[in-house]
Amino acid sequence: MTGARTDAQQVELANTAFYEALERGDFDELSDLWMDGDAAPEADPDTDGRDDEDIADDGDEAAISCVHPGWPVLTGRGEVLRSYALIMANTEYIQFFLTDVHVGVAGDTALVTCTENILSGGPPPEGGGELGPLVGQLVVATNVFRRTEDGWKLWSHHASPVLAETDDEEGEESPS
Repeated sequence: MTGARTDAQQVELANTAFYEALERGDFDELSDLWMDGDAAPEADPDTDGRDDEDIADDGDEAAISCVHPGWPVLTGRGEVLRSYALIMANTEYIQFFLTDVHVGVAGDTALVTCTENILSGGPPPEGGGELGPLVGQLVVATNVFRRTEDGWKLWSHHASPVLAETDDEEGEESPS
């Protein structure tokens, strides 16, 4: 008999579903995995010391954010989802191999850190029927989830490229 999944297990499943939706190019599923503007966490002005005008409304979708490698911060559900639609439209193939996955849960908020080992290919070159060249990339990511009535939903995604050392840099550190 299997017991109920822990919060950490549920968050890890939601995190995996996010990457699998990206791999399949399933925009509808990807959209469902992000918080709705109505599900944004409510700020408590009595405990955080900010003025009312500094506090996002309960329905303010700006609470949702995303940073893709090399992109500026995207805020709001519409802007974030448009970015994924653009990525999906211009990526013929993408696969994520996640390593170093760590899940932490504190109340209704969860933090997932991981390394995205990405293999991707763009559309075929003009006149070609095959996939464009495959490119590998190493990215570290932080995904923040919030517990909602519909389960764990993405609140924020931040991904940064990992800069690999070149042979020249390695040679400079080694004595000759």
